[in-house]
Amino acid sequence: MAISIIKEASLSVYRIERHPILTPAPAEDINFYWKGQPLSAKRGETISSALFAHGERIFSYHYKDHAPQGIFCANGQCAQCLVLADGLPVKACMELVRPEMRVEPVDGLPELPPVTEPVPMCSIDELSVPVLIIGGGPAGLSAAIELGKRGIETLLVDDKHRLGGKLVLQTHRFFGSYDMVYAGTRGIDIATKLESEVRGFPSVRIWLQSAALAVFSDQKVGILAEGRRYMLVKPQVVLVTAGAREKSLAFPGNTLPGVYGAGAFQTLVNRDLVRSAEKLFIVGGGNVGLIAGYHALQAGIPVVGLVEALPECSGYKVHRDKLHRFGVPIYTSHTILSANGKDAVESVTIAKVDERFRPVPGTERSFACDTILIAIGLDPVNEFYLKAEEFGMKAFAAGDAEEITEASAAIFSGKIKGLEVARVLGCDVGEIKKEWYETAEVLKSKPGKTAPEEYPREESGVFPVLHCVQEIPCDPCTTVCRHNLIYIDSSDIRRLPYFAVQEGEKGCTGCEKCVTICPGLAVSLVDYRKDPQFPTVTIPYEFLKDSLEAGDAVTVLDTEGNELGRVEVIGVRAIKVNDRTVLVKLKVPRAYAKKIAGIRVQEDLVTKPMDRYVERTADDTIVCRCERVSAGEIRTLIRQGYCDINEIKAVTRACMGSCGAKTCTPLIHRLFREEGIPEKDIVDQPQRPLFMEVPLGTFAGCEDKKETEHDQF
Repeated sequence: MAISIIKEASLSVYRIERHPILTPAPAEDINFYWKGQPLSAKRGETISSALFAHGERIFSYHYKDHAPQGIFCANGQCAQCLVLADGLPVKACMELVRPEMRVEPVDGLPELPPVTEPVPMCSIDELSVPVLIIGGGPAGLSAAIELGKRGIETLLVDDKHRLGGKLVLQTHRFFGSYDMVYAGTRGIDIATKLESEVRGFPSVRIWLQSAALAVFSDQKVGILAEGRRYMLVKPQVVLVTAGAREKSLAFPGNTLPGVYGAGAFQTLVNRDLVRSAEKLFIVGGGNVGLIAGYHALQAGIPVVGLVEALPECSGYKVHRDKLHRFGVPIYTSHTILSANGKDAVESVTIAKVDERFRPVPGTERSFACDTILIAIGLDPVNEFYLKAEEFGMKAFAAGDAEEITEASAAIFSGKIKGLEVARVLGCDVGEIKKEWYETAEVLKSKPGKTAPEEYPREESGVFPVLHCVQEIPCDPCTTVCRHNLIYIDSSDIRRLPYFAVQEGEKGCTGCEKCVTICPGLAVSLVDYRKDPQFPTVTIPYEFLKDSLEAGDAVTVLDTEGNELGRVEVIGVRAIKVNDRTVLVKLKVPRAYAKKIAGIRVQEDLVTKPMDRYVERTADDTIVCRCERVSAGEIRTLIRQGYCDINEIKAVTRACMGSCGAKTCTPLIHRLFREEGIPEKDIVDQPQRPLFMEVPLGTFAGCEDKKETEHDQF
């Protein structure tokens, strides 16, 4: 029997009241109205999270076909979560709940309020600054710190209500360099460290809930400042650290409520502590999908499975291994065929693919689930940088806006770009070390070679077993060993670590630091000293401490998730210095003690397929979410000879929606590729301001009196 993490993890239906890593912060309850009915929310949370906390998933209905609309990106990059708040259309994922706010679903096209008197055109404030940073994530914060150290006046704008970007969603420990980028520290804690440091510099101004809207040819940047007033900012240098947006995927049922990006899921679960799924299925085996699966398990949400079209997951093996040994099946060389359900997701159908990624008939299987996470990669939010360059501005990009990598690489990238910006402004920063650029490239590197797992020959004393067999940039275990017994054979932290005791050196004392700090939970400690026949194995455990206790019997697994046997728990240790990582001690037969990598935490029953696969009869594969344009409509035009996306736009309204074609353009390019059209023959639509939608009244200098009255800003 597996450990029951589900019933332990949440005491209420939709609020996560207990979590192994996160502690719900006290927050005042406020009242608001949804469809005329009073509901409660936490002060400071978004409308979308408040609605999810009450089990509401349908936010609106599309004007074209009355299709139900739900959350998709939770990042302000699309308009799927549009609602009416006090009569005004807003994105539910970005707008904070106000006391007594009245929220209604959008059903059809919203009616504009009547104009009873002319709107006075107010002057637009302008501001000149030496440096403008667009984006307050890991790269933006790191750059602002370097500029702040040198007293350079900097304006940092971010469209969220708190700093940190995706760091605030990451409960796991980070990979990379211990000394350079906080490796071994949780993302949520790195966000706190960076924010605290940047707020200590008087020369750095921070505008939250401030969306950069466009870069103009007069080298000014339009910003909706603090959610209510439009300003023009003219920087000497602009640094774009706006992060990334998630890629979409076209398949039947792809716009049903319950189909959304992994980032949206992590926002609801890890930032806002809302239980946003009952049964989860993941599409995509990169780090984003693998990590989201682990976060779901920590929140007590069953993960039915993960599907990956490639023969191997592209994410770190240690992330994949965690899901394997916690009981999550991973279906490589498989694809999603459809999301099934009428008004929301009820199941998912998958199938095996051949070497050309075509579904293999007869391999279809369906799984009951209510949420499907799309985690197939990211696109850089770089339109601000490209326009700034086009208009001759001094422009830089860092983090995912420059290149999609891990957050640890974004931290270091921002640090370097901050120094480069300072140098452009005439500040003497000295020579930026060549080694820093080399480190930046190391941190950006993809997973390298995977070696066969080998176990130590020793069967006496105490020593760590390193279950990390893939070359990735990571060195915390080598740094924390107090006796320097864990090595990497070069200065390249991508090499595999190993444990060795040199002649005359003191051996391992069993301090457990390497077990605790490993970001991949890939170190166990085997201790033969008390009982050589039944040694004690210590493993890391990042679930609720009281879900295990001494005397329990658990199923242990190896790195690949293969069952080794049932063993007894003899101790559960949770101390402050271990930073929320619980250490579980197991009494294990000598025969497989060194192979143990984890404990199964999820029952097999959760992952069983349905008796029959569900075939979605409606061909409703949507490419343009905003205008509900199907793949079939666009494919028909391509076959008629259309190669200009502007023409497709004119005929179908694809790319004309409020998201600014951010989601559908890559999907249209994919349709061209599938139809055999070379990329060089495709004519893209021009990318014009505005990059983010905004009420027209904002440009007239109108302020929302209700927001001012509620003192939100």
